[in-house]
Amino acid sequence: MKAIRRFTVRPVLPDPLRPIGDLARNLRWSWHAETRDLFRSVDPERWAASGGDPVRLLGSVPPARLAELAADGPFLRRLAEVAGDLQDYTTGDRWYQSQPEELPAAIAYFSPEFGITAALPQYSGGLGILAGDHLKAASDLGVPLIGVGLLYRHGYFRQTLSRDGWQQEHYPVLDPNELPVVQLEEPDGTPARVALALPGGKQLHARIWLAQVGRVPLLMLDSDVEENDLGERGVTDRLYGGGSEHRLLQEMLLGIGGVRAVRTYCRLTGHPAPEVFHTNEGHAGFLGLERIAELCAEGLDFDSALESVRAGTVFTTHTPVPAGIDRFDRELVARHFGPDAELPRIDVDRVLRLGMESYPGGEPNLFNMAVMGLRLAQRANGVSLLHGQVSREMFSGLWPGFDADEVPITSVTNGVHAPTWVAPEVFRLGARQIGAQRAEDALTVGGSDRWDAVADIPDQDIFELRRVLREQLVEEVRERLRASWRQRGAHTAELGWIDGVLDPDVLTIGFARRVPSYKRLTLMLRDRDRLMDLLLHPERPIQIVVAGKAHPADDGGKRLVQELVRFADDPRVRHRIVFLPDYGMAMAQKLYPGCDIWLNNPLRPLEACGTSGMKAALNGCLNLSVLDGWWDEWFQPDFGWAVPTADGAGTDPDHRDDIEAAALYDLLEQRVTPRFYERGQSGLPDRWIEMVRHTLSLLGPKVLAGRMVREYVERLYAPAALSHRSTGPDAARDLAEWKGRVRAAWPGVTVDHVETSASDTLAELGTTLGLRVRVALGDLGPDDVDVQVVSGRVDEADRIEDATVVPLKPVGSADQEGRWVYEGPLSLDRTGSFGYTVRILPAHRLLASSAELGLVAGPSEELVEAAGLLMR
Repeated sequence: MKAIRRFTVRPVLPDPLRPIGDLARNLRWSWHAETRDLFRSVDPERWAASGGDPVRLLGSVPPARLAELAADGPFLRRLAEVAGDLQDYTTGDRWYQSQPEELPAAIAYFSPEFGITAALPQYSGGLGILAGDHLKAASDLGVPLIGVGLLYRHGYFRQTLSRDGWQQEHYPVLDPNELPVVQLEEPDGTPARVALALPGGKQLHARIWLAQVGRVPLLMLDSDVEENDLGERGVTDRLYGGGSEHRLLQEMLLGIGGVRAVRTYCRLTGHPAPEVFHTNEGHAGFLGLERIAELCAEGLDFDSALESVRAGTVFTTHTPVPAGIDRFDRELVARHFGPDAELPRIDVDRVLRLGMESYPGGEPNLFNMAVMGLRLAQRANGVSLLHGQVSREMFSGLWPGFDADEVPITSVTNGVHAPTWVAPEVFRLGARQIGAQRAEDALTVGGSDRWDAVADIPDQDIFELRRVLREQLVEEVRERLRASWRQRGAHTAELGWIDGVLDPDVLTIGFARRVPSYKRLTLMLRDRDRLMDLLLHPERPIQIVVAGKAHPADDGGKRLVQELVRFADDPRVRHRIVFLPDYGMAMAQKLYPGCDIWLNNPLRPLEACGTSGMKAALNGCLNLSVLDGWWDEWFQPDFGWAVPTADGAGTDPDHRDDIEAAALYDLLEQRVTPRFYERGQSGLPDRWIEMVRHTLSLLGPKVLAGRMVREYVERLYAPAALSHRSTGPDAARDLAEWKGRVRAAWPGVTVDHVETSASDTLAELGTTLGLRVRVALGDLGPDDVDVQVVSGRVDEADRIEDATVVPLKPVGSADQEGRWVYEGPLSLDRTGSFGYTVRILPAHRLLASSAELGLVAGPSEELVEAAGLLMR
């Protein structure tokens, strides 16, 4: 029979056990082994059945067992010790508290998804896992972050397979009362709420749930409340679900509602108000509009409020392709803003102008969330060195006249939260070498360039560790494979073969990620005969574990999954290659440590960063990857292998796949498998173990989320906080007025004449020439601009490469025609073809970049031709 109504009945803990409830509600347990061990000891069988979820565990333990634990002296002492450790962790000084005082009092970090733990399934893939790792690392470092997201009633989807291998989606309902979250309440005990105005006089209400991630609060907005109509209740139904209007409402709730939730949280708890707002991808971009509206309500005009908001905003882009960005029809956005909807005091045209693609190559009727994010943030970054370069090129239309390398988008390479992803066995090996506290500090705070202690671990210990982890993965795979086949309709009697799936002594390759076409799930199937030869090699076989979800609306991705599954179902190879459905955090935490090789073969340069290989590396797994994302930046032959690419502009996609697949097979046949199976005098694979050692000692410190968050603090958050403090109401008005004056006057800014002290176009290395430039500044003065000489080696088209920029200084005052003379040195510091040019840029103390306004003036074509501005 089916129940007509459902309740969540919470256990009543005996007084001596009250601290265990606090431990369950702080998600630090998801990366703190001692806390998980404590919960496991409550009831090992129920702990396993709960999927390692303390809230579900405590809800299932019989009162008699709770009473028994309440009288168990050793258990209570252990509970007190673990609870005391959490108290010290959440209140004591950490890395951030030892830094200079000018750091921000608080930072608000907005993301559409957060992957904290499988017990809180609010993530779909890399963006969410990265956001979760960002919060955890911030907690470990003591960074005063406030996370902001949405609480989706169905999360992302659960994945199963049909009998013929087609992906099936399931959307189980999540009851917040059964999740490790609590409702934020007003002092009178009523739920804290935020509301957004909708067209037609309606409202979108949302309550605020709080997930405590160590020291970091994560606020999650949930629209499934009685005050809403059925349509509004469904706004937070699914992660990345629904049509355009549905997604727009989700992003308005995240950005606008999220700022209101932060204000509510700070009011109720006394938490310092954020000085910096960090937008993790464009989904939360509307937060800038809400903050502009707040300042307008305090008396600032729109332009001044915009400058104040930009000063304290950081925007991180994660996509290397325009198609990956949320874009909305102009009319849809216009309908949701203005007098009859949200932010009624702000002119709708001003809202639209922030997101419109009003640049060459843009689509003028589309509102682009990433473009708005960039226009509302004074500081922006990509998520790897290569992705920063790709982003500068992709968004260069917003900064016309500047070379792509001068576009003000930097990069902070992603990292991963080691305590979450490092297997306990790996941690124990490190702790045995240097002590538990030093090992924990190395994984969280980081700061060193290398982990030298790894060099002292005996080869035998590393070899045995890798085999233990591989053996655990084999058991995990068999269990999951058996469950998957039962879901596909197989009977237990048909599944005896699963007991022979995988071998703990065979080279194991992992491939797990989302399944968009550019990640090329099926590249390994390009030549099936060669793959079969590798899988079934009599002396050097390989085995492959594959997992991944295609987006529910992506039939092309589902076909790739089906193609892989059908190959893995072949009785000839099914003991050597498996596809595991329902890839998520719980599976990943077993998969990364158990693999010897982590495979990644995207179309370069479409992988913004790709952090799965980092998690594998922290467990001693070697990477075999296309040079894309983070691997392009940090690859060394000591850490693994680079798959050669054929990414020339004219390469046919099918031919490219053929070439790169053949290169992958060659690497596996000729270099990877021989290295794994080769034995030295000790009987161990000495050269393989040495690569594992190098991966741990040299790559390990680089890939930490602690390193990443420290970079955000030092390079982005701290400068943004200083800029925020410097851009108070008066300064914001002055800056807005100055920008308006500069934009109006810029057509009159020109370079009129350039001359050097050189009498010939041939000069010797080390020569310094005198440069004299005459410029017209129109209604501007020397304090409003920088005049620069840009020089360097030039290519065949006279484009300057690896440029050096030197400021020129004004000499005297303006002449009768209002022109100014600037002078300075030009150093000929490189041999070969050498060129220079002169340019004028806006200059103001509150600009974060001289390219910020997208304005630049240089010599006219006629002047260049007449002056011959080229030394050879």
